[in-house]
Amino acid sequence: MKQLLLFLALAFVLVLGTGCGAGDVEETADGTDDGTTQEADDEMAEDESQSYEFTLAHFFPAGHPAETDLVQGWAQELSEASGDRIEITSYPGQTLLEADDTYSGVVAGMADIGMSAFFYTRGRFPVLEAFELPGIVYNDSYMASKVAWEGIKKLQPDEVQDTELMFVLATGPGDLFTTAPVQSLEDLQGLKIRAAGLSADTLSLLGATPEAMPQPDAYEAIQRGLVDGNLAPVEVLQGWRHAEVTDYLTRTPFLYNAIFFVTMNQEKWDSLPPEMQEVFREVNERFFEEVAAGLWDAQNEAALSWAVEETGQEIFELAADEKERWIERVQPIQADFVTKMNELGFDGEEILETVKNLAEEYQ
Repeated sequence: MKQLLLFLALAFVLVLGTGCGAGDVEETADGTDDGTTQEADDEMAEDESQSYEFTLAHFFPAGHPAETDLVQGWAQELSEASGDRIEITSYPGQTLLEADDTYSGVVAGMADIGMSAFFYTRGRFPVLEAFELPGIVYNDSYMASKVAWEGIKKLQPDEVQDTELMFVLATGPGDLFTTAPVQSLEDLQGLKIRAAGLSADTLSLLGATPEAMPQPDAYEAIQRGLVDGNLAPVEVLQGWRHAEVTDYLTRTPFLYNAIFFVTMNQEKWDSLPPEMQEVFREVNERFFEEVAAGLWDAQNEAALSWAVEETGQEIFELAADEKERWIERVQPIQADFVTKMNELGFDGEEILETVKNLAEEYQ
């Protein structure tokens, strides 16, 4: 009898419990949920309103088109495409990171995003030096940018896999700006010329004395007579005011090409939800094509006009036979590049041919 009573009591409790559970489900179905659905709705609403803030470090002056047109333009497009959820705060003029520390600073998380030139840390990006070799003809910055970005996608060098590259852009051809006229190799002998990266080797082969320094230091160095000129894209005549301290421009489109990166800290990138990563990808592709790739072309044209009209800059074109002399002098740099790549375990010939083929394609 005791066992029977115990059994009935347990059965009653189970029935009562089941009834309560059924009532809860019914109430939830009627719209009085137990809080689970509301919590999920709150989380979804929070995700949709989540904002993403980024710091961006670069070395260009605040008034330079790299800041006003590139960085601010890119930031604005990202903001609009994300519904104002992406916000980028720029720190120009080396106020957050020095030019040669920008890439490593992004890797370390000192800035979320960085823009600088690969050549400021010579040896850190050995494969990418292929895009800056002398002797490869680039018509303009748009073409040079296309070659570099497509080439990096093809080569996928390990040296840039520790950050998330947004895009790269190139200056295209560079010229000599000097305080004394240069129309021949003989005129160049012994002149101290500011240079960076492979340009230093190029100038040495031509008989000049290269002086390595970042672009922000070049104006004062020329003004004080520490160097006799600069090898750089034409835009520095106005953007960096070099036409104020030099008098002559010698066109040397076969000597120079500089590649700049815009890249994001890898952990920052990985922490973004997929839809935000997709916003970056879509904006990057469009912005590269419409603005970044040809950024230096517009600057070069405007700067050249300004330098001639406002400062009286005199322009020299090398004679055809003289140009051949210069090109012949710098050819060994390509051979040295292949040898160095092979010694490092890369296929130097393949890397160089990739760059040359892309340059031919985009000619």
